[in-house]
Amino acid sequence: MNELLDLHPDVAAALAAGRPVVALESTLISHGMPWPQNVQTALRVQAEVRESGAVPATIAIVRGRLKAGLSDGEIEAIGRAGPAVAKASRRDIPLLIANGETGATTVAATMIIAAMAGIRIFATGGIGGVHRGAEASFDISADLQELARTSVAVVCAGAKAILDLRLTLEYLETHGVPVIGYRTDELPAFYTRASGLPVDRRIDTPEGIARVLQAKWRAGLDGGVVVANPIPSEFALPRERVDGAVGRALVEAGQRGITGRAVTPFLLARVSELTDGDSLASNVELVLNNARLAAQIAGALVSPRAPR
Repeated sequence: MNELLDLHPDVAAALAAGRPVVALESTLISHGMPWPQNVQTALRVQAEVRESGAVPATIAIVRGRLKAGLSDGEIEAIGRAGPAVAKASRRDIPLLIANGETGATTVAATMIIAAMAGIRIFATGGIGGVHRGAEASFDISADLQELARTSVAVVCAGAKAILDLRLTLEYLETHGVPVIGYRTDELPAFYTRASGLPVDRRIDTPEGIARVLQAKWRAGLDGGVVVANPIPSEFALPRERVDGAVGRALVEAGQRGITGRAVTPFLLARVSELTDGDSLASNVELVLNNARLAAQIAGALVSPRAPR
């Protein structure tokens, strides 16, 4: 166990007993949603994981300590502080540790801390990816490189709709990251169920996905797997509506000179405004849906019937 890592007692007990655990990120709380919906959603997601048979481990950096599992008070503190909390990816972890600071973990940083704790399954909304216009800006999320190197499976509704999904898939292919579609042949596009882009393999059961994960890691193939889980149809938004809102938000971001790590929070918030809050409601539902599936995969992964 890393000396800088603290496990919540429930998480430590579950890992020691070989019970399923699901990692959850904390940038959703600080940067992904407004107060108080951010905290309400985080607690709902944890409850969803429990109801689906696993133990939730919301991950963050708190006063320089790496945390796998947060108390309700820690979640509320991060939610109240909101964007004032540092957004932590791989490069930020040593800076926050050294200075005893608090940071909300992105997909990349959550994967790192989950792997340290021995947690193999992680549920989030959508992964980062290659940004539109990256051929000029070189703006590519560190999430993709982390997927190539850290052995944690990420259950998501595809990549965020604000991204270049085709180039994101190309990057994942280049770095050997399998993209599995759960009951879908196409990569979901976050708020919408399909993008027109094929996944590497469709698998229709959590047990089937667990078998692929076991095979990958038993073969000594380090790195993660993307499990693409479409948003439930009753909560999906029309693709044309999403594309229109994203297009307008991108133009506004350019006009305001918003760049780097500030782009994604701005775009998600602006798309929510342009869709009268419908995209935020969809975001909540897709995260809950991913938490359910992640718990089922985690359960299959530790089942006595799972291959070892």
